[in-house]
Amino acid sequence: MTLTIGQRLEQYSLQHPQEVLLVKVEVEAEQDEIAIFKGFSSSLMRATAFDLEIPVLTDKAKILSIDRLASPYDPAKPHYLERGLSWPAFLALLTAQGL
Repeated sequence: MTLTIGQRLEQYSLQHPQEVLLVKVEVEAEQDEIAIFKGFSSSLMRATAFDLEIPVLTDKAKILSIDRLASPYDPAKPHYLERGLSWPAFLALLTAQGL
Protein backbone atom coordinates (compact mmCIF):
# COMPACT_ATOMS: atom_id res chain seq x y z
CA MET A 1 0.00 0.00 0.00
CA THR A 2 1.37 3.37 -1.01
CA LEU A 3 0.95 6.17 1.51
CA THR A 4 -0.36 9.58 0.48
CA ILE A 5 1.67 12.72 1.09
CA GLY A 6 -0.47 13.52 4.13
CA GLN A 7 -0.08 10.02 5.54
CA ARG A 8 3.69 10.17 5.10
CA LEU A 9 3.85 13.47 6.99
CA GLU A 10 1.58 12.07 9.73
CA GLN A 11 3.84 9.00 10.03
CA TYR A 12 6.85 11.31 10.35
CA SER A 13 5.09 13.18 13.16
CA LEU A 14 4.34 9.89 14.95
CA GLN A 15 8.04 9.03 14.84
CA HIS A 16 8.99 12.54 16.03
CA PRO A 17 6.42 13.42 18.74
CA GLN A 18 8.65 16.26 19.94
CA GLU A 19 7.95 18.11 16.67
CA VAL A 20 5.05 19.92 15.08
CA LEU A 21 4.98 20.34 11.30
CA LEU A 22 3.42 23.46 9.84
CA VAL A 23 2.74 22.83 6.19
CA LYS A 24 1.88 25.73 3.89
CA VAL A 25 -0.06 24.52 0.86
CA GLU A 26 -2.02 25.77 -2.09
CA VAL A 27 -5.19 23.93 -3.13
CA GLU A 28 -7.14 25.12 -6.15
CA ALA A 29 -5.53 28.59 -5.98
CA GLU A 30 -6.29 28.98 -2.24
CA GLN A 31 -3.64 28.88 0.45
CA ASP A 32 -3.95 26.88 3.64
CA GLU A 33 -1.74 26.10 6.61
CA ILE A 34 -1.90 22.66 8.17
CA ALA A 35 -0.50 21.62 11.54
CA ILE A 36 0.58 17.99 11.85
CA PHE A 37 1.30 16.58 15.31
CA LYS A 38 1.48 13.02 16.63
CA GLY A 39 -0.15 11.54 13.56
CA PHE A 40 -3.02 14.02 13.20
CA SER A 41 -3.52 16.87 10.73
CA SER A 42 -5.60 19.98 11.25
CA SER A 43 -6.13 23.02 9.06
CA LEU A 44 -5.36 26.31 10.77
CA MET A 45 -7.36 28.29 8.21
CA ARG A 46 -10.36 26.07 7.33
CA ALA A 47 -12.74 23.73 9.07
CA THR A 48 -11.32 20.25 9.64
CA ALA A 49 -13.65 17.29 9.24
CA PHE A 50 -14.40 15.22 12.35
CA ASP A 51 -14.04 12.04 10.29
CA LEU A 52 -10.37 11.03 10.44
CA GLU A 53 -10.79 9.15 7.15
CA ILE A 54 -11.20 12.47 5.30
CA PRO A 55 -7.68 13.73 4.56
CA VAL A 56 -6.81 17.31 5.44
CA LEU A 57 -3.83 17.27 3.09
CA THR A 58 -4.77 15.79 -0.27
CA ASP A 59 -2.44 14.81 -3.08
CA LYS A 60 -3.92 17.71 -5.09
CA ALA A 61 -2.31 20.16 -2.68
CA LYS A 62 0.88 21.90 -3.76
CA ILE A 63 3.23 22.07 -0.78
CA LEU A 64 4.78 25.54 -0.63
CA SER A 65 6.93 25.01 2.46
CA ILE A 66 7.26 23.01 5.66
CA ASP A 67 8.37 24.33 9.03
CA ARG A 68 9.56 22.02 11.80
CA LEU A 69 8.79 23.35 15.27
CA ALA A 70 9.43 22.12 18.79
CA SER A 71 6.43 20.79 20.66
CA PRO A 72 4.37 22.07 22.37
CA TYR A 73 3.43 24.59 19.70
CA ASP A 74 2.74 28.09 20.98
CA PRO A 75 1.68 30.39 18.12
CA ALA A 76 2.71 33.41 20.21
CA LYS A 77 6.25 32.05 20.73
CA PRO A 78 7.04 29.43 18.07
CA HIS A 79 10.36 27.61 18.47
CA TYR A 80 11.52 26.77 14.95
CA LEU A 81 13.86 23.83 14.41
CA GLU A 82 13.89 24.40 10.63
CA ARG A 83 11.94 26.90 8.60
CA GLY A 84 10.85 27.10 4.98
CA LEU A 85 11.83 23.61 3.87
CA SER A 86 10.85 22.85 0.29
CA TRP A 87 8.86 19.73 -0.51
CA PRO A 88 11.85 18.11 -2.33
CA ALA A 89 14.07 18.72 0.73
CA PHE A 90 11.50 17.26 3.14
CA LEU A 91 10.77 14.38 0.76
CA ALA A 92 14.49 13.47 0.91
CA LEU A 93 14.23 13.44 4.73
CA LEU A 94 11.16 11.18 4.58
CA THR A 95 12.82 8.84 2.11
CA ALA A 96 15.95 8.61 4.24
CA GLN A 97 13.75 7.53 7.16
CA GLY A 98 11.90 4.93 5.12
CA LEU A 99 8.71 6.94 4.83
